[in-house]
Amino acid sequence: MRPVTVINRPQVKKPHSGRKKIVAILLLVWLVLAIVSIGIGSLSVSPIQTLEILLFSGSNSAEGIVIWSLRLPRLLLASLAGAALAMAGTVLQGVVRNPLASPDIIGVTSGASMMAVFYLAFFNESIGISFLPFFAFAGAALVSFFIYMLAWKRGVSPLRMILVGLGVTALMEACKTLFLIFSPIFLTSQAQLWITGTIYGATWSNVYSLLPWLCVLLPFLLYMVRHLDIQALGDDLTVSLGGRIQLQRLTLIGAAAALAGAAISFVGGIGFIGLMAPHIARKLVGSSHRMLIICSAIVGAILLVTADFIGRTLFSPRDVAAGVFTAAIGAPFFLLLLMKAKKRDA
Repeated sequence: MRPVTVINRPQVKKPHSGRKKIVAILLLVWLVLAIVSIGIGSLSVSPIQTLEILLFSGSNSAEGIVIWSLRLPRLLLASLAGAALAMAGTVLQGVVRNPLASPDIIGVTSGASMMAVFYLAFFNESIGISFLPFFAFAGAALVSFFIYMLAWKRGVSPLRMILVGLGVTALMEACKTLFLIFSPIFLTSQAQLWITGTIYGATWSNVYSLLPWLCVLLPFLLYMVRHLDIQALGDDLTVSLGGRIQLQRLTLIGAAAALAGAAISFVGGIGFIGLMAPHIARKLVGSSHRMLIICSAIVGAILLVTADFIGRTLFSPRDVAAGVFTAAIGAPFFLLLLMKAKKRDA
């Protein structure tokens, strides 16, 4: 008998194995950043001691009280809000089929900010600050619906939605300025801080209130990724494949508005996270929306945690709003995208 030759076939890597490694690396980056962030401040704690407090000691010491009561809820709220804004931007860019689309550009952020300033100007003294998130979320939802209705003409085209969104954003900014003029002078600085966007004063109640939105909407978006991928192919092909394009578009925009509105209602009008995170994630894992949504969420969390960490520590004892740093990075990023788009169209 001839000897049997065993051929060792090269192992075929799974198509998503490289992307999963990137997601794992991003999670590790977030974890390291989280440990460093909650350990550094006016009361500094070493990374080893921080882990010990988180895993074993709890809030039985002065360091434990600072970490568990002040820094950990602030870190988690920044992470959740950054992830929500990033996912909202990813969905809007997929639906609108424009790399410049984000909650800031479409008008969702302006709607939430306008209603927040309206609340601070006329209801804050009589009702209190606790209802501010509800007004901000209502503003985001109403403006999103308003933009969709104005953009409707035998359906909603992506280009028309962006143009309407830009016009509505300008209107919301004008209303916001008007409310600031008529608000009491001592509330103007508070409203301006909220408009800029800050994580200052985050509590466990804020974390518990924002977390359910992500727990519900993230699985929903992962369920809808097939429709989101088809939307990117264009209206004609979507219809030919049997897609109910307008219903799918309205559902996805509603989910994006809910994510952005929920985040903005707790951290203020932080901008450009929804613009930058999807582009960074797309460079890392490609354009398939299943991995893109997950990767964008982690990148968004990293961006906002980093901005908040810089604002809290770089100018200590002053606490600079995180929105200042996201705008400082996001505005040049937006201009760079515009220049690339102009070269591509030339």
